[in-house]
Amino acid sequence: MLPNKLNLHQSKSNNIKDVKLRSLLEMTKAINNNVTTAQLLDIYQDILENRLNVGKLVLFSFTNEWTCILKYGVGSDYNHIDFEPELLDIKEIETISYSQGNLSKKFEIVIPVFHKDTPLAFVLLGDIDEKKLQISSAIKHLPFIQTLTNVMIVAIENKKLYKNSIQKAAIQKELELAQSMQQMLFPDALPHIEEVEIDALYLPHQQVGGDYYDLIWINEVEFVFCLADVSGKGVAAALLMSNLQAALRVLLKYTQNLSEIVIDINELIYNNAKTEKFISLFIAKYNIGTRKLSYINAGHNAPILINKNQPILLNKGTTLLGVFNPLPSLDTESILVLPQSLLFAYTDGLTDTLNSNDETLIEDEIKNILFKNIKSNASFINKAILYYLEEFKSEMPFIDDIALLTCKFH
Repeated sequence: MLPNKLNLHQSKSNNIKDVKLRSLLEMTKAINNNVTTAQLLDIYQDILENRLNVGKLVLFSFTNEWTCILKYGVGSDYNHIDFEPELLDIKEIETISYSQGNLSKKFEIVIPVFHKDTPLAFVLLGDIDEKKLQISSAIKHLPFIQTLTNVMIVAIENKKLYKNSIQKAAIQKELELAQSMQQMLFPDALPHIEEVEIDALYLPHQQVGGDYYDLIWINEVEFVFCLADVSGKGVAAALLMSNLQAALRVLLKYTQNLSEIVIDINELIYNNAKTEKFISLFIAKYNIGTRKLSYINAGHNAPILINKNQPILLNKGTTLLGVFNPLPSLDTESILVLPQSLLFAYTDGLTDTLNSNDETLIEDEIKNILFKNIKSNASFINKAILYYLEEFKSEMPFIDDIALLTCKFH
C-alpha cells in the first residue's frame, strides 16, 4: 500500500474509532444523567442509524414478556412484531439461520445480550451500509453494537429495578402502617383476676393478617370477648376487621344483647363487603358473679369448653357473617360455667395446618392437649398447643393466620 493511501486508511480507521468512542461516551453520560428510557433509545437509534449506517433494526427486551422496544427501517407490515422463540437458542453474534417467522426473512444478523446466563435483549440488524464510513466489512461494527446495547439495556434494567424498589418500599410502608393499625385492634391487656384468667396468642401468616380477638368490659362484673377470622388476607382483610372492632365497641354502648349485636354486624359486613368477603365470629358474654356464659357462634370453628371434665363444643349460633342479610337463623346458648373449667377458642389456621403426610390437626388431638394441661395457666396452654403444632407440621410451612384464646375459670 502506498504511503498516502496508508495514511488515508489510518485516518478513516481512526475516524471510525472516534465515532464509536464518542457514541459510547454520549450513552454513558446520558445514563449518568439519569435520562429517561425513551431518551436512551433515541440516542441509541441515532448512533446506529445515522453514525454507523445500520439500515434496519429491531430491539427486543424482556420485562414480563419479550417486547419490541425499538424498531426502524421496516415497512408498515412490521408495525406489530412478535418475538420469535427461536432467538432464545442464539448465544453469540451470528447470521440469522432459523426458518420460521418473518424476522428471518427481513434481517441478516442477530446480536444477543446476556447477563451471565440470562438473555436480556436481542438486536436484529439488516441492510448495513459500510460505505459511508469506508470500512472493509460490516462485521467490524457488531462487537461495538453488542457492547453499546449491553450498556444501554443494563441501564434500562437498573431503572426498572430502581422503580420496583421504590414501589416495594411504598408497599412495605403501607403494610407496616396496616400492621400497626392491626396491632391497635387487639386489647392492651387481658384479665388475670381471681375469677378468670384469659390469654391470647396470634401468629399472622403475612405481615397483615385477617384474624382478630378482643375483650371489652361492659360493667364491673361482665365482659364480652370474641374471636374472628376474615376471609382473605392482607390490608383489605385488616380494614374489614377494623370495621368489625369499631362496630362492636359502638354497639356495646347501646346494647349488651348478643343477638342484636350479631345482626347489626352482619348487616354492616354485608353492605360494606358486598358478599366478596365474609367473617366467622365467636362472641361470648361472661358474668363473673353468676358464672353464666352466653355465646353465639357465627360460622366459626367451635370453641371447646371443658366444664367439670366434660368437653362441650360451642357451636350454636348462625352462618358466616356477610353472606346473607337478614341471617337465615340465629340461636343463642347460655351455660353455667363450673369452677376450674377451661374454654379454648381458635381460628382455622390451627386445624388447616398440614404435615408432611398432607394431614391436618384434628379436634380430638386438641382436646387431649387441653386435658393434659388443664391445671396449667392460660398462657402455658396456648404455648403447649403451639408447640404441639410445630412438632406436628415439622418442616411444613404455616399456610394461614393462627389465633388462640384460652379462658381459665377459677
